[in-house]
Amino acid sequence: MAKALIKPQMLRWARERASLSVEGLAKKLKTTVKRLLSWEQGDDAPTFKQAEKIARYTHVPFGYLFLSNPPKEELPIPDLRIHGGGLPTEELSAVFLDLIRNVRFQHDWYRDYLLEQGAERLPFVGKFRIADNIRKIAGDISDTLQLESLRANQSNWEDYLRLLCDRCEEVGIWIMRAGYVGSNTHRSLDLYEVRGFAICDLIVPLIFINGKDAKAAQIFTLAHELAHLWLGESGVSNIRLDEETPGPQARVERVCNAVAAEVLTPQIQFLDAWQADVSLEENVRVLSKSFKVSDVVIARRARDLGKISTEKYLSFFQQEQKRWDKQGDSKKGGNPYASYPIKNGRNFTQAVLYSAMNGKLLLRDAGGLLHISPSTVQKLFYRQQGGGQDVFAGL
Repeated sequence: MAKALIKPQMLRWARERASLSVEGLAKKLKTTVKRLLSWEQGDDAPTFKQAEKIARYTHVPFGYLFLSNPPKEELPIPDLRIHGGGLPTEELSAVFLDLIRNVRFQHDWYRDYLLEQGAERLPFVGKFRIADNIRKIAGDISDTLQLESLRANQSNWEDYLRLLCDRCEEVGIWIMRAGYVGSNTHRSLDLYEVRGFAICDLIVPLIFINGKDAKAAQIFTLAHELAHLWLGESGVSNIRLDEETPGPQARVERVCNAVAAEVLTPQIQFLDAWQADVSLEENVRVLSKSFKVSDVVIARRARDLGKISTEKYLSFFQQEQKRWDKQGDSKKGGNPYASYPIKNGRNFTQAVLYSAMNGKLLLRDAGGLLHISPSTVQKLFYRQQGGGQDVFAGL
């Protein structure tokens, strides 16, 4: 059987990039460790069928295995993640690089689609600069999204988060919330690597939120990424509510954190509502209901405004973190048809379904864009129609 003359160094690179051990990849290929090592050392070579499986299991294009040197994989947007001492964190994983490559592919298609529909530039993207007044930026975000009325009409912060995402979609902001790459639930995103990112496109600005995060943290991530859009600063973030944002290169992140806090808990209203003669827990209980945000956001705001100490805040955060972890462990799977628009974005999902069901897009290509099978594209369309949801709304 013909051998695929792949480069040994590329096989080793692909395996390590996918964080697979020799034993792990050998098991997937149903071969021996000895044979796999012979391929990596150049003493032997796999068949074309085996090489295709290697590419599939390591999540690299088949052609890469024949290159002399690994391609340089660069992040298409700024890396604004912060590690201890203000230094950028370690290199991004293959999982995240593949995710953002998928998102960029979806973004290119959707941008072209919207331009064909006559879409115009959105006025709020890049409307402000980093040096501008925090309250002014936050006020413009609140006014654009009509947050005061939205907040007043919700009973809790979970509903507020859901409807805030919907409101963003209504004004043209694409919101994606997913915890893994495409449809591969085994390729989960690491929370400590990335919590969200923003792409500041004038036609279709995009916010991605790591769906593996607790919803209590997602609401702050959303507000943080909204600030990125209003500042016109694309970037990848790993916002930590239990840490500072150090280093001179973290200026954008510090400003976005400040804007997010002001959007969710306006300072004047917060200080008027804070009761100095009651406990932190009681203030948190009352204010979280009033502002429709998580308990941690209230406690963090109190710390930032000098109402509680850093030590007290961190102790409170650690307790909440344990509760989030416990909730995450007991989380059950939901309706996948309801989750597809959340993962891919409501308007984007509708646009793909609209194009597919009108014959402008092959079902196969629509499935590729939504990371579902061609048959599921049809099922998703008809389920939304049967469920009383107008899939063409807003198109």
